[in-house]
Amino acid sequence: MIIDHPLVWRWLGAAEGASGMAASRSGGGRAGGQMEIEPVKSTRIYEEIVRQVKRLIAEGKLKSGDRLPPERDLVEEFMVSRTAVREALRALEGSGLIDVRAGEGAFVRDVSVESLIESLALVILPHREAVKELFEARRLLEPAIAGLAAGRATREEIAEMERILEEQHKEVLQGRTGVVQDTALHSAIAHSAHNRAITRIVSALMDLLTQSREESLHTPGRPTRSHADHRRILEAIQRRDAVAAHRSMLDHLIAVETLVTSAQGLDRRDAPAHRKKRSTKS
Repeated sequence: MIIDHPLVWRWLGAAEGASGMAASRSGGGRAGGQMEIEPVKSTRIYEEIVRQVKRLIAEGKLKSGDRLPPERDLVEEFMVSRTAVREALRALEGSGLIDVRAGEGAFVRDVSVESLIESLALVILPHREAVKELFEARRLLEPAIAGLAAGRATREEIAEMERILEEQHKEVLQGRTGVVQDTALHSAIAHSAHNRAITRIVSALMDLLTQSREESLHTPGRPTRSHADHRRILEAIQRRDAVAAHRSMLDHLIAVETLVTSAQGLDRRDAPAHRKKRSTKS
């Protein structure tokens, strides 16, 4: 069943009083509660509309198959021209987030992992806590992935990791950061878990953290420490020791996070009580 998602409900009146009207709209009842959108202030109007729609998708308020309100309602709610709305819809369609069907309307498509994370980045990256949240995601994912790699990596994949580590070692000896090899190793470990969703997620997270990771590798002594951490992770994978691989990856991520958040004036201990992390020796 096609769901006509209520991006805008003010035109239906109060949310409670609109339930009868909502049920009569094609596709059935409301998919969720009233959502808040912001009047557009950007000089490039259509880009602001795109940003807000992406945010709604990232937050799960617009789901695959949901239908956006009619063009005239978007014009009224965003307080923009029809031209701006049409440009925004074209941009969203071009990015693969919506499907515009003649005579039917605009529908949210089944989005890829990459598109979803890109949209999520638009929500969290402007905020001060963004880097901490991305590192938290890495701490939840990558140690478990390293554990999977210890059991699933082929000989060829382990050999490729060894090659990447050798290249990183040469880069570090020549006084460079080795950031390319750093990224390549984490991607290779994710790939060796043999789960395409995991590979895409790790790749997207690494892309989002590129700047902060590069900054951390410019800290004196950090490239050498990073290479040593990677060596311990790879040795655990080679031994097929999932527990050690998990532990080594977690230690590595905590060390990098501490360095980055300290440089940016953040503190991992500022996280809410329900986010308390395990203490480790660095």
